[in-house]
Amino acid sequence: MATFPCAYASGGAALHIHPDKLGVYGAPVDCAGAMHPPARKDYVSVTFGEQSGGKYNNSKQLRRRSCWRKWKQLSRLQRSLALFALVLLLVFAMTSYPAVHQHFRGLAEMDEERGAAAGLPHPPRVLQEPVKVQPEVPLRPEPPVLPSQSPMKRPQKRGPPVLLGRQEKRENISGPLLAGVGGGRGQEEKKNKESNDKGEESVIRGPVIEADKPIDDPKAGNSKESSPVLPIERTPKEMETFRLEGVRESFRHAWRGYKEFAWGHDELKPITKTYAEWFGLGLTLIDALDTMWILGLKEEFAEAREWVSTELSFNKNVDVNLFETTIRILGGLLSTYHLSGDKMFLEKATDIGSRLMPAFNTPSKIPYSDVNIGKGTAHPPRWTSDSTVAEVTTIQLEFRELTRLTHDQQYQNAVGEVARQVHQLEGKQDGLVPMFINTNSGQFTRQGIFTLGARADSYYEYLLKQWIQGGKKEHQFLEDYLQAIEGVKKNLLQKSSPSGLTFVGELSHGQFSPKMDHLVCFLPGTLALGAHHGLPDDHLELARLLMETCYQMYAQMETGLSPEIVHFNTHQGSTRDVEVKPADRHNLLRPETVESLFYLYRFTKDPKYRDWGWEILQSFNKHTKVSTGGYTSINNVRDPDFPLPRDKMESFFLGETLKYMYLLFSDDLDLISLDRYVFNTEAHPLPIWPSEPKE
Repeated sequence: MATFPCAYASGGAALHIHPDKLGVYGAPVDCAGAMHPPARKDYVSVTFGEQSGGKYNNSKQLRRRSCWRKWKQLSRLQRSLALFALVLLLVFAMTSYPAVHQHFRGLAEMDEERGAAAGLPHPPRVLQEPVKVQPEVPLRPEPPVLPSQSPMKRPQKRGPPVLLGRQEKRENISGPLLAGVGGGRGQEEKKNKESNDKGEESVIRGPVIEADKPIDDPKAGNSKESSPVLPIERTPKEMETFRLEGVRESFRHAWRGYKEFAWGHDELKPITKTYAEWFGLGLTLIDALDTMWILGLKEEFAEAREWVSTELSFNKNVDVNLFETTIRILGGLLSTYHLSGDKMFLEKATDIGSRLMPAFNTPSKIPYSDVNIGKGTAHPPRWTSDSTVAEVTTIQLEFRELTRLTHDQQYQNAVGEVARQVHQLEGKQDGLVPMFINTNSGQFTRQGIFTLGARADSYYEYLLKQWIQGGKKEHQFLEDYLQAIEGVKKNLLQKSSPSGLTFVGELSHGQFSPKMDHLVCFLPGTLALGAHHGLPDDHLELARLLMETCYQMYAQMETGLSPEIVHFNTHQGSTRDVEVKPADRHNLLRPETVESLFYLYRFTKDPKYRDWGWEILQSFNKHTKVSTGGYTSINNVRDPDFPLPRDKMESFFLGETLKYMYLLFSDDLDLISLDRYVFNTEAHPLPIWPSEPKE
């Protein structure tokens, strides 16, 4: 505000008043401070001096003085905080600039590569000397291109709002598999850093991303000159051979990475070409033993067998998880013993089985989650005395089989007591169980939450499979299973909008949530298995509906791979069925959907299930295959250009995913007969007990 001289003039003179010199009710004050009453007039006329110019003063100098005055009015603490925030912002900008620059540089390079693949010119790179390119002389005319065989790549689908048709294929099966970039259950995933070794600019692009060699076709060569590739008509037998060899090649590629960079260790980190330890027991190798046997990879099996015989020792001062060690190591050794007949595997299984028994030394006989296999001690997690219901009820198949083979009753007695207690416990809702159980009291805890996802999923699976394993004689398992399936139908089953996909949600204190874990996709296969063994036909119909939903969890993602968790839209007017939160967009190379596809094809012979499985394998090859060996889990299934590899290949990718994929494409029903074997939750087949002869 402008400042005016302190003066009062009478008559027609202008009135100039300092703002601070106004008295009460606006009466003017003279320079001596005396207040004069205003003259009684019908109106008051006020004019401003010429120094304001009659215009609003908004000069830069005035604004700078105003900002500086405001800054000086701040306290010392406020000014210090503001300066500190500014410094942090500058540091962040300086550190993030290389990554942002590299990201956009990668986008530019990928655009150039795509343009080159499509025959489009692209501008030269900056700071690159121009190179004279001689015009190419075609050696022969290009073959005609049919409308359905355009060499131009079809645009990537970006989250279609409607149900994807079954006939839409992401790639021609005879086209090349791309090596992309970028896996156990219920365990915290570690953040993996990317590798910049040996001049690699990024794990997102560079030597990791390259075109893989196409799988050799028995009828067609792989000549680079033949473009485009014409579709190949194959007989059903040729198609079976082609796809089985595709799975074998995927396994060999994963195994090469493990053998070179992680031999004898738990898990491969394919991006950084190293390994990760969980228990230090060679998890991936043991998990993959029976897969190699089933796939007929004799050389790889012999190498792994030699390591188990000479190098594997359980006499280690290490804590292991009871559940994970049982399903992966004990289950894997028992399965390999049955398939190969090699007693060395049974000896190793007996060794680890006996070392896990201290977990059952609790007040309630509900086992602790962790065991030190060297010291023979056990304990719950540091943060709670609870165990998850899935973990304590998904060890029965393995310990029961160990008792049958060794005639040592301690194993079956221990897991049988757990099953008996859970069968009698209160706190269930229509056969559905809570997620936690206390090892001291033996009671359910944190009640009111019911899910078929993590921490509860395999409880329902093992109810059915124990009944099958024991020759369908233990009726308490069948009763609990049938009651639970009815509870799922009553409380957890809904349909999405707009396509009407049937999905299994969750119940939290009476409130329904449309959240569905990928883990729940075990259910279609389990329902189909029960129907095969004489359970109601509507179980198979529900299995078909849920199988479609699990497939759409893959098909509606831009990479063709399912996220870990999805949320379904149930409100009328929704434009798409599936929503994925940013924190749920990772894919761990999980097997559940492929597992259910295997069961559904075995029992229905519908070829669409094989086609869906092949699409999923192609997506794994395109977005998770690492060129130097191995596959990696990824962080973002919604971005096919930058899926963000996690640098980890879970052991179950070899132990389950590729095994079920191979069995899905095999017509040999005796390879693993579902009338003679039952798979544990880690895809290790164990024999169904023979009926006792009647006396």
